[in-house]
Amino acid sequence: MISAQHLTKRFGYQTAVDDLSFEIPAGQIVGFLGPNGAGKTTTLKMLTGMIQPTAGTANICGFDLLTQTIEVKRRIGFVPESGAVYESLSGLEYLEMIAALYGIASETARPRIQQFISFFDLSMDTLQNKLLGAYSKGMRRKVVITAALLHNPPVVFFDEPLEGLDANASVGFKALIQTLAKEGKSILYSSHILDVVERVCDRVIIIDKGKLLVDGSAEELVAQHNSGTLEKLFTELTGGSELESRAEAFAKTFLP
Repeated sequence: MISAQHLTKRFGYQTAVDDLSFEIPAGQIVGFLGPNGAGKTTTLKMLTGMIQPTAGTANICGFDLLTQTIEVKRRIGFVPESGAVYESLSGLEYLEMIAALYGIASETARPRIQQFISFFDLSMDTLQNKLLGAYSKGMRRKVVITAALLHNPPVVFFDEPLEGLDANASVGFKALIQTLAKEGKSILYSSHILDVVERVCDRVIIIDKGKLLVDGSAEELVAQHNSGTLEKLFTELTGGSELESRAEAFAKTFLP
């Protein structure tokens, strides 16, 4: 469903993504991990057709990312980290616009929208009568997730999807993506919340400085590296252990 082949992205002299290759079959949730600046968001932007790779390519649902970009975009959903929306539209206007862009008939779109807002505990009154600019961060995130899933895409990309969601909404979201995977959807899930990734993802990919470090199930990778937890493995692979020591030494400078 997702096949990245030697993806590379350079911005001037800086290489953000460096010869990255991986494949994700149908029905799998893959946690996409890395420290800040590792190249995760750049990779997602390439896979969703937002920016072109400097080298390499990818196939989504059998369609070439570079030569069949529109076909790719028809088959993906994307929740960006920014959660950007058109603030001058109401939530309903925004979702109906998204439905129209995907060619979903209005008589089909409205019931789908109502199903999602019911799931996310949003009221139709809020959706109709309140502009998105006045929504809380969590409410916007729910609308953006709805927009990404409204056309029932077989492949979904999430970039920090839990940002702004309260505890109940987070629990519901995690159950939702696990159900989507059981229905055969492929999900690439980028997040810094490692305990959630460990619980919900079938497999994890860790990158740093744009390069692939490890790829496999969290349980297998932790066992192979004798790390104990995914968090410990992550810090060992990406230099976090050194940061912990530096933080301890720094904190001691404040002691009398």
